[in-house]
Amino acid sequence: MKFFFYPLFVLLITLSSCTEKQDVDLLITNAVIYTVDGDFSKAEAMAIQDGKIVEVGSTSELVEKYNAATTKDVEGKTIVPGLIDAHAHLYNLGVTLQQVNLVGTQSKEEVLERVAAFQKEKNSNYILGRGWDQNDWEVKEYPTKEDLDALFPDVPVALTRIDGHAFWANSKALELAGITSDTKMDGGEVVLGDDGTPSGILIDSPMELVRNTFPPVDKSYNIAALKDAEGICFELGLTTINDAGLSRNVIELIDELQQNGELKMRVYAMVSNEPKNLDHFLANGIIKNDRLNVRSVKVYADGALGSRGAALKEPYSDKEGHFGAMITPMDELDSLAKRIAEAGYQMNTHAIGDSANISVLKAYKEALKGKEDARWKVEHAQVVGVEDFDYFSKNIIPSVQPTHATSDMYWAEDRVGSERIKGAYAYKTLLDKAGIVALGTDFPVEKVNPMYTFYAAVARKDLNEYPESGFRMEESLSREETLKGMTIWAAYSNFEEDEKGSLETGKFADFVILDTDIMTCPEAEIPNTKVLATYLDGEAVFEAN
Repeated sequence: MKFFFYPLFVLLITLSSCTEKQDVDLLITNAVIYTVDGDFSKAEAMAIQDGKIVEVGSTSELVEKYNAATTKDVEGKTIVPGLIDAHAHLYNLGVTLQQVNLVGTQSKEEVLERVAAFQKEKNSNYILGRGWDQNDWEVKEYPTKEDLDALFPDVPVALTRIDGHAFWANSKALELAGITSDTKMDGGEVVLGDDGTPSGILIDSPMELVRNTFPPVDKSYNIAALKDAEGICFELGLTTINDAGLSRNVIELIDELQQNGELKMRVYAMVSNEPKNLDHFLANGIIKNDRLNVRSVKVYADGALGSRGAALKEPYSDKEGHFGAMITPMDELDSLAKRIAEAGYQMNTHAIGDSANISVLKAYKEALKGKEDARWKVEHAQVVGVEDFDYFSKNIIPSVQPTHATSDMYWAEDRVGSERIKGAYAYKTLLDKAGIVALGTDFPVEKVNPMYTFYAAVARKDLNEYPESGFRMEESLSREETLKGMTIWAAYSNFEEDEKGSLETGKFADFVILDTDIMTCPEAEIPNTKVLATYLDGEAVFEAN
């Protein structure tokens, strides 16, 4: 037996050693890979061919099995799936990069200084900007048109609040828009001053009157906006953006740029709820390729909490008799939901206040009768009545933005009181009820950096580590839950879980190399984590110097 076994053994070894290695384009080795597969398993190496993952496993196994055109030894660095921002505004981010950046301003005076400096350089015939927030100022009151008029009496100025739900405009802009003290519009407010004339602050629906006076932008402007925004997102590890509200012309431009290779970012495009957009897309059905997915409609139920435009069941705790306002009334929500459902599209509705949330949830429940895999989303689900959480499921998915909690925590309870705050920014409760939660930033309302999203979800603190014990920590998410919310659960909410969201055989080779292991590092190090490289289809679309 000894004599027979030995040559057989040698033969097997010889045959094994002669087996040709499989050619692949790229082999990643010596990594700490969080695959985010069904077992949340870890791996060391990944083989990639033609933009898809061939195999993940140990470095020794894959080096033995594959012959790579390029081998990248990442020397123990962390790799996670390409990050998906489940609610953001790629195009609007690009637009803000062409305007006055007012994010982070700490006073009205600082806003005015930035606008003046911008105009000195650009000499624009219509000054636009975005990012101010009176809640960050020492005097937390709305500014007035007089402040802008003193600097710009003859040039129209319209400055968008950080949340996108209020304008600060000067008299020239109001005049061009035809706004007077008699202007009344459902779903918003022209705020009047002590003298009974428009103060310069417009909330929600009246903003459209001013937007209609903006100078038209050309194709080159829109291309620059999209490409500038893409560059920032790749640098921060984002490989798919759910753009929450796009017009037909911008969606078609994105498609054109993707098709000719000028834009590589994957985009899940939510169609803006406007008649001309709906008439086109709902009639023509779902549009889907590797880079673009158009199968949803973005609807606004109400405004924002910071500008007191969110619709509440009971009055604001800090403004007697004020309930906020519905942008889309209940009867319109119902009819719109039925139309979207019949077209086979997904409905994604902005809902901040508890009144808006229950209105949306009821409309969804009625429209989705008999539809088991619609995956409709409630965008923000920010203040939910404690009695209303049971509406959420894998068919009605919460899509939330953790940095909203840490941006609003200083004043949110003032707005809604000690009882309603129990249903606000309730991410763990939403996860428990729905089974999944999709996570995003809402940039440019918040900063683009997804590491801030991760930190806010886990630590519930701002970037100064306040509050020390975290904001309502009972609603925090674990690191595993958070990474899933930024990858596989976000992909599921987009009907894309079979092609992205985890690093598994057959899926897109979209991944991010980090300088820190966000799953194990001290909590305070998470927001300082840097992206070393971002890969899309196995191609490096960003590499740090």
